Amino acid sequence: MSLRRPLPRRITLRTRLTLIYGCLFLAAGVVLLGVTYALFDQQLSGSGPTFDSAGAAPASQTGPPQTKDLTVVTEHGDRLTGASAETWLSDQKNTLRDAAGTSLITQGGLALLVVGGAAVGFGWLVAGRVLAPLHRVTETARRIAGASAADRGLHERIALRGPDDEVKDLADTFDTMVERLDRSFDGQRLFVANASHELRTPLTLGRALVELAMHRATASEDVKWLGENLLEINSRHERLISGLLLLARSEREITDGSPVDLADVVGHVVAQNAPQARQAGVTVREEAGPAPTAGDGLLLERLVHNLVENGIRHNTGAGGAWVRVSSRTLPEGRVAVEVSNTGPVVPPYEIQSLFEPFRRLGGDRLVTAKGAGLGLSIVRSIARAHGGDIVARSCEGGGMTVTVTLPLSPEGGAAETSVT
Repeated sequence: MSLRRPLPRRITLRTRLTLIYGCLFLAAGVVLLGVTYALFDQQLSGSGPTFDSAGAAPASQTGPPQTKDLTVVTEHGDRLTGASAETWLSDQKNTLRDAAGTSLITQGGLALLVVGGAAVGFGWLVAGRVLAPLHRVTETARRIAGASAADRGLHERIALRGPDDEVKDLADTFDTMVERLDRSFDGQRLFVANASHELRTPLTLGRALVELAMHRATASEDVKWLGENLLEINSRHERLISGLLLLARSEREITDGSPVDLADVVGHVVAQNAPQARQAGVTVREEAGPAPTAGDGLLLERLVHNLVENGIRHNTGAGGAWVRVSSRTLPEGRVAVEVSNTGPVVPPYEIQSLFEPFRRLGGDRLVTAKGAGLGLSIVRSIARAHGGDIVARSCEGGGMTVTVTLPLSPEGGAAETSVT
């Protein structure tokens, strides 16, 4: 089981757009404030009041007053004339300009910060509004990608409504791609089912002809030996076709399942495989605990049967060989069925490949192999069709443990709660 590396913290597109809006607004505000201050300072520096001999500004005067005629009365009652009056006026003008500039910068800066904060908040809302369709596209893609199998959830569509813009083009293109994938998977399943069904007839006919030839009174030993080999090959092909049909069926999601207790399934499957286990010299240990779930009873029986049969078939056959089958209810609202066995050593890096169709371990990759190579693939498909998961791990000294977890049945959970 591989551990996923945690994704690094990232800045979302909405945050980046908001920061861009805010920075552009603040930059424009700073430029506007600077231009305003420059114009204001230029206006104060280029013009100023002039006074007559009584200290009042004349109604019309185009040039600066003569210094010797300038008379100013200060706010303290002091009377200044000449150069002293001009110096006092210059000081007053500088003081007024500094105070006005400081007031403009301070109050303008505060106003800019307040309005900038409001602009950032408004930009956040606008960015969220604009990116809402993209979030819908992302959520739909995430649901499809997180489905239990490659073709799960392909029936979903975004069906985005709104203005005909780039985002709608993206959503429509995504819908078209998913629709084509959905049709492709449906066509593949239909082809496998039809081809497997059509191949059953010639295989059945071939088996009948071989058996007829073998049981003739004039059949020689060579014919009987050849017939046995042909029947064995024919039997393997029949198992292969049955597996393909079951695999195509199990890949469809179960929507209306009925209550099933995995403990009953485990007991039934163990009883079915008892003769095969005795013939192989393998002891089957049953630990069936309550495990109520919901689904297709026949498919769930096939799931447990494949696991038990796989555990018996791929075993050592030596003394002390065993297969342990258990079912139980997990505390996190799930049920589990687990099958462990003794057997050859399974490298951990080959475990996941065993769940792929027609993949076998080591020397089992032969035409005369015991199985069709679909057992674990069918198990995984059935588990995923029921909203479950499957995990396998190799055991020390050989063998493998396969654990299938399925959702707990609501009726089973309620009954368990009431008993507790």
